Amino acid sequence: MPEQSAGMPRRRTVLASAAVTAAGVPLIASGGQAAAAPNRGGGGAATVQVPDRELRKLLKEIDADRIEATVRRLAAFGTRHTLSVQDDPERGIGAARDWILAEMKKYAAVSGGRMTAELQSYIQEPASRIPVATKITNVVATLRGSVTPDRVYVVAGHYDSRVTDVMDATSDAPGADDDASGVALVMELARVLAKRRPAATIVFVAVAGEEQGLYGSGYAAKQFKAAGADIQGMFTNDIIGSSRADDGTRDPYTVRLFAEGVPTSETPAQANTRRSVGGENDSATRQLARFVSDVGDNDATGMNVRVVYRRDRYLRGGDHIPFLEQGYPAARFTEPAEDFAHQHQDVRVEDGKQYGDLPEFCDFDYIARVTRVNGAVLWTLAQAPGTPREARIVTSNLTNDTELKWALGTEPDLAGYEVVWRETTEPEWTHVIKVGLATTHTVDLSKDNVFFGVRAVNRDGKRSPVAFPMPGN
Repeated sequence: MPEQSAGMPRRRTVLASAAVTAAGVPLIASGGQAAAAPNRGGGGAATVQVPDRELRKLLKEIDADRIEATVRRLAAFGTRHTLSVQDDPERGIGAARDWILAEMKKYAAVSGGRMTAELQSYIQEPASRIPVATKITNVVATLRGSVTPDRVYVVAGHYDSRVTDVMDATSDAPGADDDASGVALVMELARVLAKRRPAATIVFVAVAGEEQGLYGSGYAAKQFKAAGADIQGMFTNDIIGSSRADDGTRDPYTVRLFAEGVPTSETPAQANTRRSVGGENDSATRQLARFVSDVGDNDATGMNVRVVYRRDRYLRGGDHIPFLEQGYPAARFTEPAEDFAHQHQDVRVEDGKQYGDLPEFCDFDYIARVTRVNGAVLWTLAQAPGTPREARIVTSNLTNDTELKWALGTEPDLAGYEVVWRETTEPEWTHVIKVGLATTHTVDLSKDNVFFGVRAVNRDGKRSPVAFPMPGN
């Protein structure tokens, strides 16, 4: 473990010594030596992380046939409505809950004790779309990290379903795309990763109560917060089952990632700082979205990640929102364009057209590719260092250069840090400065004119998400 000392070296970068790549991106090493240009992927040219052999092997284990079997099994429970029967072994949300738990326990059994699977239940008193007191149960599988177990990443999908009338708890509601597809993704990742040893902890959650008002995820997020969990990234996968839009067009190699800018949990004081320095596009969630593009948009996943600068779609919401409300970075994966005839619909044929959220309208190869995106992101997050803490820009004096400071991480394989920057009009980080195992660095570029960030690097070359510095001393 690197020593934590106030005497860590103070470095300075002189930008005149920068080397420029063919893409026009300066890449600067400490001491003015030009760093090698990384390969270009779906993210920023300067910050993309190329998948290594270990990650490629992991992603190849993701099985579209298993995903299809899971979606079809969940659809076969008839309805999974939150208000449906909970003690029938064949039909209803209780039967689905018990089956998911049994499968998760099978995965945990081969984990060497690293994974546990359990139910997380509470009684929801009457509220919006909940007419009577109702038990809501999440299925939670936790793969404990072997190096920094207190650092946590969460991936979720919701296993409840609905038809046209959100209060109809008895009609068939197969919920194949919305959201057996997301649950199948979560379960397949749990199966594949259970056999591995991540450095940080990964939690796989199938939540209930989403269609009635994000109740299950709201409870889970509050439980994490009450326990002081250090969740550095959360993803919900909701409606990721089809590549076909309502007009019949297909986009089988794109997934949308909805990522908010202004934080849901922002305090008035934080808002004043943001308005002063201009951080609307630099929330922790936006940095997480950039990380997803950097590691999940490449030939190993076969997918393009389309980041959408919104918390969610118009008039809609997902299970990432309760985590945002608790101050955790969180984002939502969703298929590129939805077909509304196959979600939130009674199963019926009308004027010769089939309605209903049925498995035959899912694209299981597409779900597998979205699963690979999630797998690449979660594995890289768990193996890389955590996001730097206490990142700040020194503002005690008026200067035309920029001094950055941050806290030294505690990871035993921490190799150093990189300062990144971009023009204020650029959406992605365009410049990287290698600064070594330091906790402060000065760049001869005015903080008034560009945006800066800091990310950590370990000995295997894996990079953390970027921390956006706030004004400080």
